[in-house]
Amino acid sequence: MKRNDKISVIVPVYNKKNYVAQCVDSILAQTYRNIELLLVDDGSTDGSGGICDAYADKDERVRVFHQKNGGPTAAVMTGLREASGDYYTFVDSDDYVSEDMLQKMADCLVGKKGEIVCCNHVLEKRRETVPVIQPLEPGLYEGSRLEQEIKDKLLGREDRIIPMSRCMKLCEKSVFEGNEKYYDVKLRMGDDFNLIYPALLGASRVVVMEGALFYHYRYVEDSIVHCYDPHNAESVEGWYKAIRRIIHEKKVPDGEKKLDREYCYMMMYVMKNELRNPGKDYIRKIQRIFMEPKTRKRITSTPLCVKSRSNALLYLGMQYPNKGLLRILRMIVKQHDRTGNRYRKSR
Repeated sequence: MKRNDKISVIVPVYNKKNYVAQCVDSILAQTYRNIELLLVDDGSTDGSGGICDAYADKDERVRVFHQKNGGPTAAVMTGLREASGDYYTFVDSDDYVSEDMLQKMADCLVGKKGEIVCCNHVLEKRRETVPVIQPLEPGLYEGSRLEQEIKDKLLGREDRIIPMSRCMKLCEKSVFEGNEKYYDVKLRMGDDFNLIYPALLGASRVVVMEGALFYHYRYVEDSIVHCYDPHNAESVEGWYKAIRRIIHEKKVPDGEKKLDREYCYMMMYVMKNELRNPGKDYIRKIQRIFMEPKTRKRITSTPLCVKSRSNALLYLGMQYPNKGLLRILRMIVKQHDRTGNRYRKSR
C-alpha cells in the first residue's frame, strides 16, 4: 500500500552558498510531495542564510531557522525539535538527492513504530561518479534477525555493516525520542554516531534497500585531504564517554569490549589526522596522545582484527609511536594525499 506520511527533511546549513541551491532544489523536486523542508542556518556568514530565506518565500513547505553557530549537531537538534513529520531524514547542504529518493524509500514503509529504511549513495567526484553500497545484505530485518545481524554488530568492527551517517536513512520519529541526552554539540568527530547508534538500537524494523543510489555525496578532495583538526583526539574522548553511557543505559551485550574495539578504530583516524599536522611538533603530539596511560591501555589490551592495509599501518603507528616509524607513515600519508587516493569515505 502506498503511504502518504509526512516526511521532515532536515538540512543543516553553514557557509555552503555555492551548493545549497542545488541541494534544496533536489529536495523540493521530490516526486513524494508530502514533505516539509527544515533549513537550519547555523550562523552562516557567506549569504547561505539569505538563499534559504528566498526558498521559504517561494515554497510553503520550506521553514528556515537562523541560529548562532553551534556546529552540525546543534543544527540537527534544532531540526529535530522543530520537525512535525511522521518520519525524518537528513541531507547535508553541499549534497543533493535523486528526485525519486523519498518515494522509493517511503514505499518500503509499513507504518510500524521504530522503522528505519536505508539507501545507498554515490560519490560525486570531479572526474567520476563512484557508487558506494553498504556491506549489509539488502532485505528486511526484524525480530531475532534484526538483533543478531544488525544490533549486535553495530559497534567494534573495522567495516561498519551500516554507515553511521545521519544521511541515507528514513527514520520513524520515535527512534530519536529520549536520545537527546547523548548528543554533544562539542563533538567534532563521531557526532553522527551519537545520533544514529541509539536510533538503530531502538529500531523495531530495518529495511536495507538494494541498489538505491539516491544520495549524491559531493566529494571535495582538497577540503577533505588537507584538513587538519588539532582537537581530533579530544573529540574522540568525548565521543567515547557518550557511547559508553549509551551501552550502559541500553544494556548492550558485551558493550565494553565492543566499545574499546570501536575506540581503537576511531583512533586510527586520529593518527591519520595527526600525521597531517602541518607543525614540526607532530611527532611529539602523536606520542603525547598515544602514550597517555588510558589510551595506551585501551590500545594494548584490545584484540583487533585489521584487514585494510592502510589501517594496518596506522595501527602499527598507534602501537609503536617511535620517531622513525612516524616519519615513514607521514611520508606515506603525504604521498597518498598528493595522488588523491588516500581518503576513503566512511559514513
